[in-house]
Amino acid sequence: MLTGMPSLSHSEQQQAADRIRQLMEEGMSSGQAIAVVAAEIRETHKGDRVTVIFDDEDEE
Repeated sequence: MLTGMPSLSHSEQQQAADRIRQLMEEGMSSGQAIAVVAAEIRETHKGDRVTVIFDDEDEE
């Protein structure tokens, strides 16, 4: 899998984690909450520098 996400500061990472917890407390599943926050981050950081992560399966 190839995932492009903006590089986030520690503070931004904390805010994202807090947002995920908030959504889960409101009844959203963890997977949905993560997807929502990831989409929000991508939208907020359009055009910013992106970190590309490959998992081991992509390297074959």
